[in-house]
Amino acid sequence: MTKTILIITDNLPDQINGVVTTYKNIEACALLDGYSVVYLTPRDFRYFDCPGYNEVKIACTWKMGEKIKAVGADYIHIATEGPVGLSARKYLSKHNIRYNTAYHTKFPEGLRALFGIPEAVTWPLVRWFHKHSGKVLTTTETMKQDLLSHGFKDNIISWTRGVDREIFNSSHRNDNINGKYLLCVSRVSKEKNLEEFFELDYPGYLKVMVGDGPMLETYKKKYPDVHFTGFKTGVDLARYYANAEVFVFPSQWETFGIVMIEAMACGTPVAAFPCDGPLDVIDQAETGFMNENLSDAIDGCLQLNRDRVIKSSQKWSWDNAWHTFKDNLIK
Repeated sequence: MTKTILIITDNLPDQINGVVTTYKNIEACALLDGYSVVYLTPRDFRYFDCPGYNEVKIACTWKMGEKIKAVGADYIHIATEGPVGLSARKYLSKHNIRYNTAYHTKFPEGLRALFGIPEAVTWPLVRWFHKHSGKVLTTTETMKQDLLSHGFKDNIISWTRGVDREIFNSSHRNDNINGKYLLCVSRVSKEKNLEEFFELDYPGYLKVMVGDGPMLETYKKKYPDVHFTGFKTGVDLARYYANAEVFVFPSQWETFGIVMIEAMACGTPVAAFPCDGPLDVIDQAETGFMNENLSDAIDGCLQLNRDRVIKSSQKWSWDNAWHTFKDNLIK
């Protein structure tokens, strides 16, 4: 008999971000393994865009209990800590229904960077949200230790990510391409620390920014020397990865960073700061370099062998990610 997994999320299925990418790939693996996957998202309720940050959806979730009961799921997973996730948590905890959760985004750090909200206020709220979760899945061992240091229970699972190698591979590289460039792929928003990339002084290399977001037009005007491509996906995106000399990852508050392993799968080494995300993803001097000075990190990356970058990136697998997810479902 087919087992059903209910994934409750504040993301819309057509949004482009690491959380949506993760669950699309987990769903694909689950279907191959004989499971069915059902989602509850803001589209199952009335919702509106968060003022000033339209990627975040504010849903009115007063019929959450009815919708959960209608699915009749064997397993329930709350993916996000937004209004949909909060409403589901309230209902499930009240009725003693078991579930697990995921910690994808460093909300305390993000809210401090965006709105100046002290982490002393937000960490207790995040800890409370996950309090009744049977298992808390997070992206890396570093994030697991970070959560434990902030008072989480010892039920945290390191749940890594994967890459679609049918799309992201070195076959898209064209050695005859005109001009060498450094690449960044990201949502174009303040918290991504993109100005560190835009302001790099690295002669002989064009800076290429792939992505869309609320700061795109502002940054276009402020940084005319940067080539902004807009949003790209699939093979179009893979070509940008494969033909870049170095992928630059300037963000300092990610829990993982799927774009890094997509770049590596195409043979492109990654330059980043030594912080959460890169510390667990980059093999220093093998798939990239981490340095407090991004120019020095780029220097190191340019000396790396692209074939070795690809080989070292083989450990990232969506099949492995699915098995970790499946093994930690709560009945």
